[in-house]
Amino acid sequence: MSAPKNPFKDALAQGQRQIGLWMGLADPYASEIVARSGFDWVLIDGEHSPNDLAAIVRQVQVIEPHTHPVVRLPMGESWLIKQVLDTGVQSLLIPMVNSAAEARALVRAMRYPPEGIRGMGGALARATNFGRTPDYAATANDEMCLIVQIETGAALEALDEILEVEGVDGVFVGPADLSADLGFPGRADAPEMRKVVAETLGRIAASGKAAGIIDFSEDAIEGHFDAGAQFVAVGSDVTFLSRGLSALSAKWRAS
Repeated sequence: MSAPKNPFKDALAQGQRQIGLWMGLADPYASEIVARSGFDWVLIDGEHSPNDLAAIVRQVQVIEPHTHPVVRLPMGESWLIKQVLDTGVQSLLIPMVNSAAEARALVRAMRYPPEGIRGMGGALARATNFGRTPDYAATANDEMCLIVQIETGAALEALDEILEVEGVDGVFVGPADLSADLGFPGRADAPEMRKVVAETLGRIAASGKAAGIIDFSEDAIEGHFDAGAQFVAVGSDVTFLSRGLSALSAKWRAS
């Protein structure tokens, strides 16, 4: 038996548009509601949400029957990558990637030798169906999907080199941190930033890599697709719940 196929990786390679949702509630029950809502992929945020490894795997277990889980780690440390891949996760978003050297190191961290440095202890792990998938290590490398997140001016300067790294499946623009680094903190929707983002998405798409971004504005999302974005997170569970409940309470308090 081989490693499971990665439908998200295949869809990106085929140029298919993928609509996703960002998840920060860090709760399996809430994650299952999101997973059953019809999105192509959902992201479990381990950077800005209270998700540890145990919380991530519990959410992955309820998401997998319905859609594809992507996990954003807080950093691209090889030991952390090894741990989360052993839970069965196949697609990672790594924040703050600023150079081709960093991207190459991430590729190696996600792959077994000789292509990489991923540890071989999978017989104990969920990724191998707890040792019941004998060919997992021989086939898993091809199913790993790496998305690197560019969020700084330094990353923009190194973008062409990052795009040349084999094993990087997609490049995700982080508009909030990028706008802050470029002198527009809290103003990702500034005209200057919209121009930078559109140009960046176009550069990524032209390279043959999948371009991604997160945005909650319908008009902006359409603009991102027009600029070359292929996979977009169009909302978040936290924002949807917060805004929805606030609007509901305001409506009935005003009546």
